Amino acid sequence: MKRFLALILAAIMLAAALALSPVAAETSGDFEYEIADGKATVTKYIGSGGDVTIPSTLGGKPVTTIGENAFMWSWFTSVTIPDSVTTIGKGAFYDCSSLTSVTIPESVTSIGSSAFADCDLLESINVESGNKEYKSIDGILYSKDGKTIVGCPGLKSSVMIPDSVTMIGDWAFSYCALFTSVTIPDSVISIGEGAFYNCSSLTNVTIPESVTSIGEKAFNECSSLTSVSIPAGVTTISEAAFSMCKSLTSVTIPDGVTTIGDNAFTGCDLLTSVTIPESVTTIGDYAFLGCDLLTSVTIPGSVKTIGDLAFSECPSLKSVNYTGSEDDWNRIKIGKGNEPLPATHSPFIIVIASVCGAILIAAAVIIIVVVKKKKKN
Repeated sequence: MKRFLALILAAIMLAAALALSPVAAETSGDFEYEIADGKATVTKYIGSGGDVTIPSTLGGKPVTTIGENAFMWSWFTSVTIPDSVTTIGKGAFYDCSSLTSVTIPESVTSIGSSAFADCDLLESINVESGNKEYKSIDGILYSKDGKTIVGCPGLKSSVMIPDSVTMIGDWAFSYCALFTSVTIPDSVISIGEGAFYNCSSLTNVTIPESVTSIGEKAFNECSSLTSVSIPAGVTTISEAAFSMCKSLTSVTIPDGVTTIGDNAFTGCDLLTSVTIPESVTTIGDYAFLGCDLLTSVTIPGSVKTIGDLAFSECPSLKSVNYTGSEDDWNRIKIGKGNEPLPATHSPFIIVIASVCGAILIAAAVIIIVVVKKKKKN
């Protein structure tokens, strides 16, 4: 009986090990693929370019998925996706610099973020009319209901976002290097992660008051962006949202924002001053790191935490105006590497002391002048 139970246990352990073992990649022609549950996933393109046709079957199984990053950095001009495919993974065609056109078949039900990002020569993303999840308007990829922008071809130089849109999806306009300006309609409530990442020619963007959420890296590396006004409904400036916007000279942070995230304005070289509203309680790590021309900052008494290196490498920062009391300042948790900020006392006290000192000096000068006049008389 014990021997029988031991055999059963061994069989169970073997089955579990097989189930957990990775699926081995196989190769057929220009493609590496994996098979699981009777379906094939293209995991890597290894061809030499040109016009690419993805087969409908690999290893005798239907191709249903184009895996994450499967065609990343590949050189080809066009791709035909078979109608067996239901899923196009995240970054599947990322940085395919020679790709000029693509058509999504009606079978596709899921497209991952940045699937067609950084395809510099891509003129349009087309969708077969029978697709139930997606559609194309003027070459831009939308959800079928028109509420979400999913992806934009890299060769687009301008876009008119329709007022049916409520969400600009993750990485939707990333690497659209020809954009110079964009107007977001007041139907939009959410701007996704990396939505305008590295739109290097974007100089002007109007964010409507309807927007309540701006994702991480949303405008990261928009190196030509000169100014931005954040809507009043936004409560968090997400991590790296405006990082490396090297032409940004002004930013308006509204009352209602409670958190300035990590790296939010890192490397904004031309930003000269910033006023942080009374609603803010947290300034994240590296929030203003490397803002070379930042000369003044107003920190409200509401702030409880200033993260590591939040104001590090700001060589021009000479004026720090704190609106709270000295006791409030001394209670703030200030992270390491914030040498431009006073360590243990309120800048407000410094300002008052300076003013008092100036008054005393002026009084002394007046007394000296009066004494000299009396002597002459």
